[in-house]
Amino acid sequence: MPHLTLQVTPNVSIAHEESLLTSLNKALWDSGHFGKPRDIKARIVPIETFLVGVEDDEQTNGFIHAHLKIMAGRDIVVRNQLSELLLSTIEQQIGEEQPGRAAVQICVEVEEISAVYHKKMLSS
Repeated sequence: MPHLTLQVTPNVSIAHEESLLTSLNKALWDSGHFGKPRDIKARIVPIETFLVGVEDDEQTNGFIHAHLKIMAGRDIVVRNQLSELLLSTIEQQIGEEQPGRAAVQICVEVEEISAVYHKKMLSS
């Protein structure tokens, strides 16, 4: 834990997805709120079909939705700090890459995971 999922529309340019994920995981680790670096898991899930608003048939708007799931117990101040940290890291990493084709909105949601959560390492 934590789990970070980025949903990305196809009109958003991310030149090096692995570099973006590395930057995000490093930012989370450097925040000091997590026990081990390998506990931080991140992935990008491309969105094939999407619509922003009701008439954006030219797909001039795109988005990245970052969803961070963390164990319960962190107060709202910490959750807001993590949200801002992810937002600024994404903006720094992809801001220069956008070709101007689409206006890109970055959204970050931090959610506490259910108390019913189990994991097991199958190998070290």
